[in-house]
Amino acid sequence: MKKLLSTAAICGLAMAATPAHAQVALELGGFMKGYGFYTDQDEDSAVAGESREFDIVRQTEVHFGGETTLDNGLTVGVHIESETDGDDAFAVEESYAYFSGGWGRVNFGAEDGANYLLQVEAPSADSNVDGIRQYVNPFNYDAAGAGAAGELGLAIDVNNTDGEIGNGGLDYDQDISGYADKLTYLSPIMNGFQLGASYTPDVADASDEDAENFDDVAQAFGEVYEAAVRYEGQFNNVGVILGAGFGHKELEETTAGSVAGDAGDDQTAWNLGADFDIGPFGIGASYGEDDFGETEDGAGGTREDQETLVLGVDYTTGPFKLGASYLDQDGTGNVAGDTGNDGVETQRYTGGVVYTYGPGMTFRGSISYVEHENVAGLTTGDDIDATSVLLGTQINF
Repeated sequence: MKKLLSTAAICGLAMAATPAHAQVALELGGFMKGYGFYTDQDEDSAVAGESREFDIVRQTEVHFGGETTLDNGLTVGVHIESETDGDDAFAVEESYAYFSGGWGRVNFGAEDGANYLLQVEAPSADSNVDGIRQYVNPFNYDAAGAGAAGELGLAIDVNNTDGEIGNGGLDYDQDISGYADKLTYLSPIMNGFQLGASYTPDVADASDEDAENFDDVAQAFGEVYEAAVRYEGQFNNVGVILGAGFGHKELEETTAGSVAGDAGDDQTAWNLGADFDIGPFGIGASYGEDDFGETEDGAGGTREDQETLVLGVDYTTGPFKLGASYLDQDGTGNVAGDTGNDGVETQRYTGGVVYTYGPGMTFRGSISYVEHENVAGLTTGDDIDATSVLLGTQINF
């Protein structure tokens, strides 16, 4: 009898401890991006070996989660994204819960902040190559030289949040909080307007069940505040998308006599964007600035102030989309502090076509030219460039 009661008690505790999950059905999704490419690029004579001209790059992500809508109208869901290629070893990139209703939406966990979620993207040739996040990068920056690997290979994606292929992405996304755990509120769309705000307690890492982050750490960034606004509307058959965002990351504590390369101040970033759709044509622009925690006198900061301008156009006819874009970025670099240059200047020109051959399936081709000027640390000269031709496909599932 005692054994019977113990068994019943254990079963009851298990049922109480295990939440009911029948209402939330598991959903699977994701994508696979795969490209073959040819690249003709500059290489530094001090680097042993040569970059491969013909190669294949790819990226695969698996997304899973689920949601349910309760009788009171509240929608509750969970979303998880994992990268599966190379050294990722099925690493979880995003993991968050969300709650939504007529009052808006709240994200809780490891996800992008409001500044990125509402950022307006310029039209592109192939969004994997020249979009707001560059997922396909055929430029071998390590082969271009020590200066390029240091100033560009690290500086291109300073927050290391993208699912990019290769040495990093030449991005213009404003995601200064990365995928650190945060709380984000997105308002409902009212007369075309949507507002968003995010708070990140500590940008150091996405946490799990343990509280491991410390406060007031010398030369370390901590809290992040983000806010953004976006408008989408129609005027005389012209589709209009406008947006603006701001982010502020606090330096927890400075130390006297900080060495070059240490953060020198709080980090601030802001962006403006506009996109206009006129029949089959699209034209748009994005502009942003990020000071990366640079001090006012220019010494001691991890990066030069960076200014990025992107212009893009596209034309859609049937299953085809033709596009072109131009990116101009000033101030990239100086990751080791004051290296004596004025920051790298970058220009990228891209043209391409995307063909939809099935639901969620596209063939993509593009030609891209990128040039970096004023790169310190190269054996010969201070300019590096590359021309790349890419052919590939993206399959969403």
